[in-house]
Amino acid sequence: MGMDDKLNNATENAAGKLKEGAGRATDNEQLEAEGRGDQASANIKQAGEKIKDAFKN
Repeated sequence: MGMDDKLNNATENAAGKLKEGAGRATDNEQLEAEGRGDQASANIKQAGEKIKDAFKN
């Protein structure tokens, strides 16, 4: 996994956590759901990169 990909995935995951927390704090269910979605997307991308790395080695 390239460093750029790792950084992008980590950034997306962190942004998702912030969105989720902000949504929870403001009782905004849509924002909270978007945050969970962002985190899930980042985790899926990260898993895909790990699979690619496993086949490279």
